Amino acid sequence: MAKIQMKTPLVEMDGDEMTRIIWQEIKDILITPYVDLKSDYYDLGLVHRNETNDQVTVDSANATKKYGVAVKCATITPNAARMTEYNLKEMWKSPNGTIRAMLDGTVFRTPILVKGITPYIPTWTKPITIARHAYGDVYKNVEMKCPAGAKAELVCTDKDGNETRETIYNFECDGVIQGMHNKSTSIASFAKSVFNFALDTKQDVWFATKDTISKKYDHTFKDIFNEIFENEYKAKFEAAGIEYFYTLIDDAVARVVRSNGGYIWACKNYDGDVMSDMVATAYGSLAMMTSVLVSPDGVYEFEAAHGTVQRHYYKHLKGEETSTNSVATLFAWTGALRKRGELDELPELVNFADCLEKATIKTIEDGIMTGDLYLLSKLENKQKVNTEDFLKAVDERLKAKLGK
Repeated sequence: MAKIQMKTPLVEMDGDEMTRIIWQEIKDILITPYVDLKSDYYDLGLVHRNETNDQVTVDSANATKKYGVAVKCATITPNAARMTEYNLKEMWKSPNGTIRAMLDGTVFRTPILVKGITPYIPTWTKPITIARHAYGDVYKNVEMKCPAGAKAELVCTDKDGNETRETIYNFECDGVIQGMHNKSTSIASFAKSVFNFALDTKQDVWFATKDTISKKYDHTFKDIFNEIFENEYKAKFEAAGIEYFYTLIDDAVARVVRSNGGYIWACKNYDGDVMSDMVATAYGSLAMMTSVLVSPDGVYEFEAAHGTVQRHYYKHLKGEETSTNSVATLFAWTGALRKRGELDELPELVNFADCLEKATIKTIEDGIMTGDLYLLSKLENKQKVNTEDFLKAVDERLKAKLGK
């Protein structure tokens, strides 16, 4: 059987623990038998990041800029316990955070809907896509503990040495302060990525901050979004028959719960972090969520929107059978292959990605699923299988769809 040929490599970022095991199984069972895979490979496993002083993460992001499409496995962001477990030189930063900052991108996360798994909010009949700003705010904060009697100030020194000061608080007891920042250029990139994605997918955009309380910080987000929309996108949205809607974050939450879905909900960095997990869980599972980082200049990085499944990995190391949901990781691969096919004008590669996604969904809807979905599914005839057997069941249906 002739394999599908690729023109341009995609960037492959390997990861950690159970998702690393699944990563290789997906390639062996579902991709390399059908596609002559061309990838620029980077090992972002914590061991190798430690060996390279995290330079490998920077290199992978630069490669993504070069080739335009990347696919990333879930990775460990180390805490104190991981420092000891992996004998780390230092507590390396989140690879996702590094890559997002370098690509200046926005993360779009969308639930994967399948029959038999009913959202906890029954009115959600269409997916809600979370667009998360991927720079700044609490993720690049500066924190300090303040003793009783201290005066905390916000100080900005301009290029000529002139200072502007605002008192944060005069502490009558011990306390803490936190400084956050963002950049107008990054906020503008966020807005453009969201509006472009909306035009590509023909979906309305909802954007929400707390500008009534944060009258300068959050209001700046609102102003930049509005200016860019009015000057560059309003006519395009009208032609596409879609809308841009701004509201307060608390009002947005209430509206989302009452809605039917089918739109993009744009959120600041922390809001997007929290709301994407809420939306994913409400639809069924974090492992049933697509995730793609899109830069304003059209660079795409696809990833799984969950962790490395540490508990299952420890079971795997003991030789015990695991039933780990591989769908989000699998859809990261299909997303990257589809985008590579679109950019390189390879309809057979696009069709392969489409067929693989359909085969995955059909496998679940046929009642063959991993443990987490088995507990969620309302199907009467269902079967819990281990990770490898699930992928083999997908392969059977993939062959049928490809006519092999």
